[in-house]
Amino acid sequence: MAPSDSRPAGKNSAKISVLGLAMLNIVAVVSLSGLPAEAEYGLSAAFYYVFAAVFFLVPVSLVAAELATGWPEKGGVFRWVGEAFGARWGFVSIFLLLAQVTIFFPVLLTFGAISLAYTGPEATLDEKLSGNRLYILLTVLAVFWVATAIGAHGIAAFTRVAKWGGIVGTILPALLLVILGLVYLSSGGQSQTPLGWGEVVPDFARFSNLALAASIFLFYAGMEMNAIHVRDVENPTRHYPLAVLIAAVGAMSILVLGTLTISFVVPRSEIDLTQSLLITFLDVFRWLGLAWAVPIVAVALVIGVLAGIVTWVVGPSTAMLAVAKAGYLPPFFQLTNKYGMPTRILLFQAISVSVLAVLFIVMPSVEAAFQVLSQLAGILYLLIYLGMFAAAIQLRYSQPDRRRPYRVPGGLPGMWVIGGIGFVASALALASSLAPPDQIGVGSPTVYIGLLVGLAAMIIAVPLSVYVLRKPDWCDPGRDVAPFSWETQGDR
Repeated sequence: MAPSDSRPAGKNSAKISVLGLAMLNIVAVVSLSGLPAEAEYGLSAAFYYVFAAVFFLVPVSLVAAELATGWPEKGGVFRWVGEAFGARWGFVSIFLLLAQVTIFFPVLLTFGAISLAYTGPEATLDEKLSGNRLYILLTVLAVFWVATAIGAHGIAAFTRVAKWGGIVGTILPALLLVILGLVYLSSGGQSQTPLGWGEVVPDFARFSNLALAASIFLFYAGMEMNAIHVRDVENPTRHYPLAVLIAAVGAMSILVLGTLTISFVVPRSEIDLTQSLLITFLDVFRWLGLAWAVPIVAVALVIGVLAGIVTWVVGPSTAMLAVAKAGYLPPFFQLTNKYGMPTRILLFQAISVSVLAVLFIVMPSVEAAFQVLSQLAGILYLLIYLGMFAAAIQLRYSQPDRRRPYRVPGGLPGMWVIGGIGFVASALALASSLAPPDQIGVGSPTVYIGLLVGLAAMIIAVPLSVYVLRKPDWCDPGRDVAPFSWETQGDR
């Protein structure tokens, strides 16, 4: 779910097919952990998914493709934002990326812990265990530290875990969920949400509903991860947008149908952000007389979570290592082990996740903690996207002659339209994500908003302070991050 590190063009002449790239994007984007949040909206959830796909998913994909191919040097979002606005903001962007995934880990692991609870022999006990805060905390800590240990053993170790996890733990359960929903309705099952065209258009009069609706934008986050592969697609000007379209339709279909299945099966008043996905499988399997299959699905979901965690433990951390060696973090954080992995950055991340996980003890409920961490992670990610869209537009002016193997179609006006739409959509999602949700008890709205804004401001202040305090001897002579294009003309 994050802007990836770019790799230099290689000599490999193999090409990725349109369908192959589309599948890579679907696996990178689709996650089932947040479906219950949108099931609150019933049929109107489909409207939000389509809206977010058109105004966020497609702009992210096209803009990231231009940035990744135009600036293939290492750094990803650090490179893109730094080229446009200077090293300070490039460093802030990569730091926010690492902070965002660190904050999101407890959220994703909570989903995994709940899935693991449903592998037991007694459904009633499983459901009770899945709401136990101490169980959630211990499971989150255990799984994350195991994932960190796997990641620290290098690429060979974590790729073995991650290779099929996305398919086994996300795509197959999603397809099964959709099929079960269709079987449930076609066989006479009673829908728990009103049906009819009048239910498709959401109620815009209730601003507080937008807090959960805004999270749909983050469901599509990560499409930029595979933008670098645009160079491996034959005729990218034509085939890359086609792959994006296929991936957008595929991801949107899985998310829409999966969300609607939950709303069909689970009464709206009983939808729980952390348990409803497993309860949906449980209810439908019981209805079909196949309750024994629930633990199998639960295990598959746990596999998907572990694969995602291992992948994202390593990705942003190794990107930060490259930036650290370029002189942006003290030598303490530049240490690597025999596998070339950034052990101290990984350790710092693991400790941070452990501290955040304690929120599940002090918050009023597991669900409330889930919501706060989800929204904070979303705020940070949307800030990254705001920087990415602004950088793409700025670079059309500051570096107009830079070779871009892929360009957003339509010239400069096209970039303003596509990048502008993405920027405005991200800004609106950021603003609406601050609205306290009616569906969840998070205490005082003022305290809730203040907590989110205060935490985000504190996180942003950290890289700004580190940038000011950096020293020349922090730079590793063996660094592999190329200088910015403008650095020969003076620092920004």
